[in-house]
Amino acid sequence: MFDEILGLPAHPLIIHFAVVLTPLLVGVAVVYALLPRWRANTAWALVLLSLAAPGAVFAARQSGESLKEARFGSAEGELATRISAHESFATPLLLSVLGLTVAALLLVYATSPARASVGRDRFGRPVTLVLTALTVVLAVVAGYFVFQAGDSGARAVWGM
Repeated sequence: MFDEILGLPAHPLIIHFAVVLTPLLVGVAVVYALLPRWRANTAWALVLLSLAAPGAVFAARQSGESLKEARFGSAEGELATRISAHESFATPLLLSVLGLTVAALLLVYATSPARASVGRDRFGRPVTLVLTALTVVLAVVAGYFVFQAGDSGARAVWGM
């Protein structure tokens, strides 16, 4: 499933979804967390990105494994080192995006407009503050790993 798309290796095509959706998720999550007045306008985008980004990262990871097995299983030397460095960011990226997804969705639920009109958060102010901080921290972590994965992938391909 993750090998080819229309005869082309799937990984170079699929990674673009992860490289676009993950930074969008990071940005929208930070805006939602830190700018309460924007929450009504960004909640829908945060929910959609929270559903799409982990799927894109998972597909990129799986297609990368398929590409490595199919074309680079016997790679040695500097190329193998670059591929290994790139591959080392796949699982931390997936886990950080999944963590960000959970934190962001809980934050949206805790601050949903139905409760905001009453003037109180669903779980109380302390829990909302913890969810806000956790969302921002996980956004930074996911942003770091998506950058590292993309940079190491470009270096692996282009030999920079």
